[in-house]
Amino acid sequence: MKKNNTNEIVGYSDADWAGSFDRKSTTGYCTFVGGNLVTWKSKKQNVVARSSAEAEYRAMASTASEMIWIKHLITDMGVTCNKTMQMHCDNQAARHIASNPVFHERTKHIEVDCHFVREKVQAGQIETPFVRSKDQLVDILTKALEKKNFIDISSKLGLINLFKPSVRGSIEESKENLSSDHDHHETDQGSKIKEKPGN
Repeated sequence: MKKNNTNEIVGYSDADWAGSFDRKSTTGYCTFVGGNLVTWKSKKQNVVARSSAEAEYRAMASTASEMIWIKHLITDMGVTCNKTMQMHCDNQAARHIASNPVFHERTKHIEVDCHFVREKVQAGQIETPFVRSKDQLVDILTKALEKKNFIDISSKLGLINLFKPSVRGSIEESKENLSSDHDHHETDQGSKIKEKPGN
């Protein structure tokens, strides 16, 4: 866990349009609190999207819902989070729909999602900054990646390969230290018990 002076909530939203055999798209998102990855999701959408913007917008609605839930959760825990939440998206058309108060013919079939996201944007709860495709962290959840990109995104997400020798060694060391501390504690307790009758 990173120690930060901020509790800012940040999300990344993306969709793989018509990537499945049945031409349904895949929603992907990940969310961070204070720079730490807290939730992520990859799930096939229930209906076929007629455009990449529609698929992306459905993903944005899911991401916005998750971020709002996280804010309510940490608020209930007594943690203050006053900053506007940032939801990064790499689809300009979807971002335009989120900020445009006028519904177009092509958005009527996703009107519920449009109303939900746009309401949060207009209320100042969420902003939708553009992120370049090469910096889109959610690609790891929606599509196959080259090894270099996979390793790069995994690192940015804070993921650790537990099977890597150096990491495995650190884990085993930690276990040994914990075991040693536990044994030492039990020995101390035993010594105190033995000394007690003579006092």
